[in-house]
Order: sequence, then structure tokens, then C-alpha cells
Amino acid sequence: MARVRTYSRATTQALHLLGAEISAARRARRWTAEELAERIGISKVTLLKIEHGEASVRLGDAFEAATILGVPLFHPDPDRRRLEAARLDDRLAVLPRRVHRPMIDHDF
Repeated sequence: MARVRTYSRATTQALHLLGAEISAARRARRWTAEELAERIGISKVTLLKIEHGEASVRLGDAFEAATILGVPLFHPDPDRRRLEAARLDDRLAVLPRRVHRPMIDHDF
């Protein structure tokens, strides 16, 4: 029996919003689902799953569809995205690479 995965309301709303943005941008360009799927290198069925906001698709495929269509994923200015990425790299540099749970001895 397949395991059913559930997602938070915020996640499902974000997936549906991204899918709707991708669908609207594709239609505005007057591209068929087959044309966009071919440009991305995925099947039409996978593209339709992206457009319907299904969580089972690969994140890279959804991001590629958005990028090809010009749907902004983060800040639209590339310089701003580079600055934000650099700030995150700086934050990650001072954080531990791994997180370990502390060993607590409950025998006292």
C-alpha cells in the first residue's frame, strides 16, 4: 500500500499558486502543454501535475518551468538575488555544518 504524504496548508497553497502562475504564463505565450514540456524535458503529464500544484513532481522541474516562462521565484532582480545568496552563504558559514542532539543522562 502506498504511503500517503500530507502537507501543510501553506505548502499546498504555495504549490497551487506556483502552478497557476506557470499555467497562466504558458497560456499567455500561447504555448501548448506539449511545447513547454518538451522545452523542459519532461512529459506533458508531469507538466500538468506542476500546473495543478501537485507536490509529487520534482522541484527542479517546477522551477525550470517557471524560469523558462519568466515566472519569478524569488526577487526579480538578479543582483538582489546574488546579494541574498551571499548573505545566506555568510550565515551558513558561521552555523554548524551538522546538528546533533545533545546526549542527556537521565540517571542521576
